[in-house]
Amino acid sequence: MSMTFSGQVALVTGAAAGIGRATALAFAAEGLKVVVADLDVAGAEGTVELIRAAGGDAVFVRCNVTQEADVENLMAQAVSTYGRVDYAFNNAGIEIEKGKLADGTQDEFDAIMGVNVKGVWLCMKHQLPLMLAQGGGAIVNTASVAGLGAAPKMSIYAASKHAVIGLTKSAAIEYAKKKIRVNAVCPAVIDTDMFRRAYEADPKKAEFAAAMHPVGRIGKVEEIASAVLYLCSDGAAFTTGHALAVDGGATAI
Repeated sequence: MSMTFSGQVALVTGAAAGIGRATALAFAAEGLKVVVADLDVAGAEGTVELIRAAGGDAVFVRCNVTQEADVENLMAQAVSTYGRVDYAFNNAGIEIEKGKLADGTQDEFDAIMGVNVKGVWLCMKHQLPLMLAQGGGAIVNTASVAGLGAAPKMSIYAASKHAVIGLTKSAAIEYAKKKIRVNAVCPAVIDTDMFRRAYEADPKKAEFAAAMHPVGRIGKVEEIASAVLYLCSDGAAFTTGHALAVDGGATAI
């Protein structure tokens, strides 16, 4: 089913692969121009090439979301290329923990919080004034089911995703009367390159991951992209401040 969009330009961070790439492609398939942002130059340029090969319009901007100058440049490049940003998907994130809370390090904490929380905050900090000036927009942030509950052996990651939901809800209320909607998408385990690296070497872990979801499988990147596009679309015009679980029933248990 085709979705209806009032705007014409979408920006996606973390768009070099996985959920970000799938969402960039989905926006382009709906006829939107797409700003593809990532630190992975080759991957992001690959996303742009896929969009252009399908007849779409996209531009790549290298961006480290933890650096305000990079985020400012990202928004400036988006505006100079396309004139505006109607939809923003703040998706860049990392996941590096492998142990219990007391085994974590300050470097892990700073890295995870830097990308997952500061990165989302910086992006919204510079997206919101632009959307205010142009009369509206929609933002979706990538949280996680780990932001809706506990995540053993991923405590810092879980805290970062709880923080993303807090930022999302607070911004949504602050800008609710300004025609800017802010929501979050909360995926469970999704079939990405990151997942394959973690689980291919141990099929039992992959089976366990699938069993975590009542539907009996892990999610697909296209399923998260569909949720993001819905939250940006006119069909979600009455939805803001919401953290949407796309999790195969995992949080319903």
